[in-house]
This record gives sequence, C-alpha cells and structure tokens, in this order.
Amino acid sequence: MTGYAVTTKEAAAGTLTIEIKSVNSRFLDLQFRLNDDLRAVESILREAIMARTTRGKVECRLSFGRKVKADAGQTLNTALLEDLAAMQNTVRQHFIDAAPLSVNELLRWPGVIAETEIGQETLQAEVAATMNAALDAFIESRTREGAALEAMLLVRIDTMDQIVRDITPLIPQVVLQFQQKAIERMQEALGLASQNSATATTQALSRQEALERIRQEVSLYGIRIDVAEELSRLAAHLNETRQILKKGGQVGKRLDFMMQELNREANTLGAKASVKELSDASMALKLLIEQMREQVQNLE
Repeated sequence: MTGYAVTTKEAAAGTLTIEIKSVNSRFLDLQFRLNDDLRAVESILREAIMARTTRGKVECRLSFGRKVKADAGQTLNTALLEDLAAMQNTVRQHFIDAAPLSVNELLRWPGVIAETEIGQETLQAEVAATMNAALDAFIESRTREGAALEAMLLVRIDTMDQIVRDITPLIPQVVLQFQQKAIERMQEALGLASQNSATATTQALSRQEALERIRQEVSLYGIRIDVAEELSRLAAHLNETRQILKKGGQVGKRLDFMMQELNREANTLGAKASVKELSDASMALKLLIEQMREQVQNLE
C-alpha cells in the first residue's frame, strides 16, 4: 500500500528529519537514504519499520542538521597540527622552494578544528523517538488508503453476490428446458425406430436402445450443467471475504487466498455453462475477481 509521512524533531544534537514513503509491492522491500556517518542507526530504522509493516516498497530518508552553538569555543586539534608540521618539514627538506602552509590553509584542513562529538547512545535514542513519530503518521496515512480500498472491495463483493443470487434461480429452469428437449429427442428417436423396424422384436430392440441412449445423454448432461455446488461455494467464499475485511488486521495474504478460491469456482462455472446467462455471469465474476486481486496483493 502507498503511504507518506515526514517528521522533523529538534533534538539536543541537532535537527532530525525522517521521511517515509511506500508504493505497492507484494513483499516488504526496504531502502534507506542516509549519510555514511549515520549508517550506525540504519538497524534501528530497519527494525522499527519491520515491526509495523509487512508489505510495500518502503523508502526511508534520514537527514541530520548538526546544531551549532554560537557561544561554544572552537578547539584546535593540536595532535593533527603537530603531524602536519612534521610532514611539512619533511616535504621542505626535499623541496626547498616549497611554500609553507598558511594559517588559513591550516584552519581549513579537515579535522583541524575539532567538533564536539555527539554520544552514540544519545543519537540513537533521538533517532528512535523521531522514527516512532514518523511511523505513526505513516501508518495513519496507509490506514486511510486501506479504508478506501476496503470500501472498493466491499462494493465488488456485493456485486458478485448479486450475480450469484441472480443466476441461482436459473439452474432449475435450465434443467427443465433440457428435460423437455430430451423428451422430444426420445420421441423422435422412437418414432424413427418404429418406422424403420420390420418386426416387433426389432422394434422393441430399437426402442430399448433409443431409451438407453437418451437416459445416458440426460445423465451426462445433467452432471455437466449442475452448478449448484459451485454457486454455493461462491456464496460462502464471498461471505468469508467480507468477514475478513470487517475483522481487519493483516488481511493481505488471507484475501489473496480467497481470490484464488473465488477464481477457481468462477472458472468451473464457466466450464459448465450451458446457457448464455451462465457464461456471461462467469466472465463478469472473473473480471471482478481480477480487479480485486490487483488490490489485494497490495494489502497487508
């Protein structure tokens, strides 16, 4: 699920800003954007996200603006100055005409002006606190989107439920129509047998063969067009899907499984369809299921 949050906190060591954003993904994919001097806190960020998120491509960006105190005295790194002086003397022994380092160059040398070091424990505690606040806002953002997705899924469930209710009464009518056609075929077959039979024995045999063929055809076709079981399972799966959504929590994987079950029954319904109404219903169900599946794969 997509989500976005940014939190800025004034800490003792400086200004911490954490930005979290995510896009849809079936699995949890974490990416971190932070300076090399902050890599030590990456594990804190990772553990915090994994504790509250299970799906999505999540990007976390951490920036840290160190606090500069106007009244703080600057300290020279004397050890580094001594090393620079020794190296300069060595260089000038080989290059007599080389110009010595100026005061300005020395002050600009990395590390000459010592900065107050921030305690690692203090920094980690401040990052953890800022991360918790950012995650609260991030989860709230995803929750709002989740509510919108839930409403969309429920609408499609209701639509599918209505399709099942509409086609369920058609099944007895389909069976009745077939029985009437079967009777007509049987009468035609028996009529032809009577006309073409030369003797009573032959006529009886032809009549029996015709009756047996009709019974076999009725039996096989009756099995083929019997979709009552599929419709019953569809209704049960739709009700279970609705209950999962209402219960809430981490529903993504359970809903993904229900989409597979619904799709299986819809495919079977299409394979057994003997009239246009059943075939159209199967296609409509599969379209709605696919629309739901695309969104369900993004839910936690």
